[in-house]
Amino acid sequence: MNEPIDDSYWMELALEYALKAQALNEIPVGAVVVKDNKLIAAGYNRSITDNDPSAHAEMIAVREAGKVLNNYRLIDCTLYVTLEPCSMCAGLLVHSRINRLVFGASDAKTGSAGSIMNLLQEPRLNHQVEVCGGVLAQQCGNTISEFFKNRRAQIKAAKKAARDAQINKPCSS
Repeated sequence: MNEPIDDSYWMELALEYALKAQALNEIPVGAVVVKDNKLIAAGYNRSITDNDPSAHAEMIAVREAGKVLNNYRLIDCTLYVTLEPCSMCAGLLVHSRINRLVFGASDAKTGSAGSIMNLLQEPRLNHQVEVCGGVLAQQCGNTISEFFKNRRAQIKAAKKAARDAQINKPCSS
């Protein structure tokens, strides 16, 4: 059996996928699914590109993993994702029977692995997921923060250009 690779290794790979999302002007979130110390699937946010609100990194990676394993249950798999999953993705992890979730940055607005709720360890559900948060949290958080900082600057510049165009528009008689 291969020597186990630590969580940081897989999170770095998830960060590489987050940059693929960023290149598409998507929120930079990346995810990888690992089983027996091997990468079996990966994904990154594509909601805007695909016009699909469910095209989150986790959703894409888990769908691909199901195809690779030829099973909708991802027994003994770990999902690594750069941002704490939302409730939709947390529900997916419960239904897919993923064994373990490792995430980077917490999400104070929609995080459902402990920030605003903990759907993954809800005792009333038929499956609970082991959760480990904060792996490379600074790097993951910085990637998302920089993305939104740049997006706000782009929006501000576009508004200014529109105002300037309106001000400099010739008067009609």
